[in-house]
Amino acid sequence: MDQLALLFALLLGAVVSVPVGERLGLPAPVLMTLLGIVLALLEFVPNVDVPPDLILPLLLPPLLYAAVRRTSWRQFAANVRPILLLAVALVFVTTLCVAVVAHAIVPGLPLAAAVALGALVAPPDPIAATAVAGKLGLPRRLVSILEGEGLFNDVTAIVLYHVAIAAAVSGTFSPWRAGLDLVLSAVVAVAVGLALGWGTNRLMNLLGDPTLQIALTLLVPFASYVLAEELHGSGVLAVLTTALFLVEYATDADDVMVRLAGHTFWDIVDTLVTGVAFGLVGLELHNAVETAAGHWGELLAWAAVIVGVVVLVRLLWLLPATWLTKRLHTARDVDEEIPVSWRETVVMWWSGMRGVASVALVLAVPLETDAGEPFPARGEIVFIAFGVVLATLLVQGLTLPRLVSRLGVRGDTGREKEFERQLAVRAAKAAKRRLREIEEVEDLPEELSEQMLRRSFDIGVRISPEMAQDERREAYRQRARRLKRVRRIEGEMLSAARHEVLAARSEEGADPEVVDRVLRHLDVRSLR
Repeated sequence: MDQLALLFALLLGAVVSVPVGERLGLPAPVLMTLLGIVLALLEFVPNVDVPPDLILPLLLPPLLYAAVRRTSWRQFAANVRPILLLAVALVFVTTLCVAVVAHAIVPGLPLAAAVALGALVAPPDPIAATAVAGKLGLPRRLVSILEGEGLFNDVTAIVLYHVAIAAAVSGTFSPWRAGLDLVLSAVVAVAVGLALGWGTNRLMNLLGDPTLQIALTLLVPFASYVLAEELHGSGVLAVLTTALFLVEYATDADDVMVRLAGHTFWDIVDTLVTGVAFGLVGLELHNAVETAAGHWGELLAWAAVIVGVVVLVRLLWLLPATWLTKRLHTARDVDEEIPVSWRETVVMWWSGMRGVASVALVLAVPLETDAGEPFPARGEIVFIAFGVVLATLLVQGLTLPRLVSRLGVRGDTGREKEFERQLAVRAAKAAKRRLREIEEVEDLPEELSEQMLRRSFDIGVRISPEMAQDERREAYRQRARRLKRVRRIEGEMLSAARHEVLAARSEEGADPEVVDRVLRHLDVRSLR
């Protein structure tokens, strides 16, 4: 098997793991990690030959962009306190604790290298958090905090990592320079993200065609990441800024095809890239096995200790952080999402899986220092990091669904339905207002006007039947059943039409482009 065949195997696994995971009740990323481990143990499967400095630029931009599309700037602003406590403060605390413990237990591990180890295992993986926790029916507030933590903690961890690596390689360290690098990295990233977001928004209007607009959204995250890194900024923060800008300002309510096709496209990208990313995590077991040759006992012990530190520090930090957030929470902060019980805090604690970012950073640890000497304890750092990633992904990832079920942590469906009903009412009122505006400038027949008025009401009722009054609800149900029957019959008629047109594609003299154009017309009609 060569590298290309291995890539296709991971892509196939990414597709198959979704239905298999749903049937088994297991997260797809965890299944892909297990698949990667199995492949790594097979002799005919080659080692992954991807330069470490390309893993983050290839994997993180599309995954971060896909995750941000599911949220909004308003949501981040409302949750700034809990996110900062997790994404920034917890990363610093975890890095410090891991560095102190690793420096004490691993012989020959300098403090700077220990800080690098702490930084690369500190951030819970944003892909794991959204892919695992987001599919368990958790309360929206928990998913929002986990998404925010996962998206922003890499910014802090990667800057800490680079500072620690530079100190370990050069042998010098300046706290003031490190702090300045952190600030400049954030400023450059935000500037690049905003500039590319603004430029992309203008270019979207110029392109017009949905296919070209969606293609542009695929290129923009990579451009934002690479440009920010070239200017010594944070590529992760730049992608987040660009994506948040586009989510807020590049959405046209009437771009129906762009929205439908774009949603499907990014779901596909998210599924495939996430699968490949976690498959690579399992495949990197090769490196850990080679490192541990002859030293399994002490390396496993060190890895177990660091896993314990990472998991325990998260719990010990979450308890007071959640309490502090509740104390700071006021009646004015109605939009702020915070855990409301100890059960939700426990779920947040157990959702701190490590993943792709940690693997990419540990693989990027230099082989030598500036003095030409081997990087101190690089093999031990690699093994410990993989131990943390695999332990948290497999143990926490496999047990999180059962933990959520045992604790009874579920989303507030009543609140969601009420919000859905409110949106349905607003949509119906907006449609009715527009109908009145049209009636002022156009002379509509009374029958047509009444028909359109009923349809304005139906717009809301189809979204949320609960908005209908009790006496009208049964009438709507009857009308809905009749409409469903009409759509079923029309669907069968359209199906027969599509089969007939598609059969003409293989007839002699048929123009495939004309056939495809007619099919596209029928397909669009079927969506109405």
